[in-house]
Amino acid sequence: MASTAHVDTFARDNLPPRAQWPELVFARPELQYPERANCAAELLDRMVAAGHGERPALWAPVDGRPVACTYRQLLARANRIARALTEDLGLVPGNRVLLRGPNNPMMAACWLGIVKAGGIVVATMPLLRAKELTQIAVKARCSLALCDARLLEELDLARRDCPELARIVPFNDGGAGSLEALLEGKPDSFANVDTAADDVALIAFTSGTTGQPKGTMHFHRDVLAMCDAFPRSVLKPGPDDIFCGTPPLAFTFGLGGMLCFPLRFGASTVLVEKLMPDTLMQAIRDFKATICFTAPTFWRLMAPLAAKDGVGRLKKCVSAGEALPDATRQLWKQATGIEIIDGIGATEMIHIFISSPPEKVRRGAIGQVVPGYHALIVDDEGNPLPPGEVGRLAVIGPTGCRYLADPRQSQYVQHGWNLTGDAFSMDADGYFYYQARTDDMIISAGYNIAGPEVEGALLAHPAVAECGVVGMPDAERGQIVKAVVVLRPGHTPGAVLAKELQEFVKQSIAPYKYPRAVEFVDTLPRTETGKLQRFRLRQAP
Repeated sequence: MASTAHVDTFARDNLPPRAQWPELVFARPELQYPERANCAAELLDRMVAAGHGERPALWAPVDGRPVACTYRQLLARANRIARALTEDLGLVPGNRVLLRGPNNPMMAACWLGIVKAGGIVVATMPLLRAKELTQIAVKARCSLALCDARLLEELDLARRDCPELARIVPFNDGGAGSLEALLEGKPDSFANVDTAADDVALIAFTSGTTGQPKGTMHFHRDVLAMCDAFPRSVLKPGPDDIFCGTPPLAFTFGLGGMLCFPLRFGASTVLVEKLMPDTLMQAIRDFKATICFTAPTFWRLMAPLAAKDGVGRLKKCVSAGEALPDATRQLWKQATGIEIIDGIGATEMIHIFISSPPEKVRRGAIGQVVPGYHALIVDDEGNPLPPGEVGRLAVIGPTGCRYLADPRQSQYVQHGWNLTGDAFSMDADGYFYYQARTDDMIISAGYNIAGPEVEGALLAHPAVAECGVVGMPDAERGQIVKAVVVLRPGHTPGAVLAKELQEFVKQSIAPYKYPRAVEFVDTLPRTETGKLQRFRLRQAP
């Protein structure tokens, strides 16, 4: 590792033992970085120096109309924030800063300002409660927090159990004691901290559904690598593209798609705080967005809206966060003519590592390995499996898992490979087919059944709006397949429809996979990042 710029060496001291790191591969020229790099400077200062200063970097709605923030304006704001952090708030390189806010320009500027100052961003989802915030702040040993003023309540509650969290500074407030007040009169220049490329820039906590959250530590070069892998090879954006979407900046899917990717390519991004399918479609049209990132559920619910009112200038659509059912992909394509770019990534890997551009999509597959990464399907002993067999997904590339002081490191990384916890198969052409999370495989009467496959079959039925499929204990079969279904308007739940859905599945996929139990509900439990919380379905009566 290069000589660290961190005065506070907590993050480096709590990296896993080097023997437990995954193998890192930088074979492609675009993924080779110098020993010293500050990713915020690369994404922002370098772009201004390259002539993008007067181009829009961020868009946001103000009084109902689109308002732009240029690259030069964003750089000035990030520099002032970096000055406030170092001159007024006592930040030294390596300090962790808890960052809390929805997707808006100030949240983005804070992220960049912290990194420019050599701090480590610990961003949190807006909907997290005090208990979850406490777990994160204590584990990352955050001494300072920057928090959107509207989200202070839960953080204030958490602070009582966070002895090291000495100060919380609100933003998007403007009053005395706010971050804006500290910025008044600050020069708009800042000498970026000369961080090592392998200094930690962010600690991203997994969005998971059970147990203690895991902090994943990512270097400055990891942020650059996520920009120079999937978007460069698959998405292929240009300076005139306008990004938009729903994933929060605290989620690495959103950090890439909603901030880092557009900045890396001189494009711009739309930051809107709260979006539903109808308001996202409106934002796409209002801001003339060309690229959209969101979860499968949104693509499904937006399809009829797109068919009715059009998609404006939208050209490229990215889905990640959970499995994209083929029925949803086809529904969107029929409505718009646009092929969704599916992808699988992981917080541990920072972003997408398997995907294919629209012209190379293969029905039912997520895609091929993103250039720069390598992937295998392996058995429980780590031996490679032949094409067509289902096993564990193993990945290596320029990024990889490094948990913050967590014994689960040895479970995720084995023999140098990242084991993502996903069950996949791969065909002879190198296309990867998602089956399920390895801990979500349903074993019924000796058969292995992947819940997402059953979900895909159910979603093809015109009565089904959403569904989740899980295994439930059964004395006779070990487990049975249970479907939890949200119906479209105009359909009546009951035994008759349940039987119809069961028969429909039997006609679509192997009959033994059909759901022997069907429950109708009004909504499905999801994380803030849109992932279905299957563990809660298993807890349901």
